[in-house]
Amino acid sequence: MKPIDEQHIAEPGLVVLDITGGDEDTVRAVMAALEEHWATSGVGPVRRDPGEPGVRARIHADVLRPGRHAP
Repeated sequence: MKPIDEQHIAEPGLVVLDITGGDEDTVRAVMAALEEHWATSGVGPVRRDPGEPGVRARIHADVLRPGRHAP
């Protein structure tokens, strides 16, 4: 995955989350749950790194803006 630098998260409330899970379904479920609470970049691609266990994904979120089903 690409490195994260300060310009990716230069505004208050912006976060970059790297998610690692045992399988693709679990990682996608976590991204979907985050999307319910915060405005996110959406469910993105899931990657498998050769020789490493599990799968990984990255999601960008704005924790100051509500997600799709937030009150």
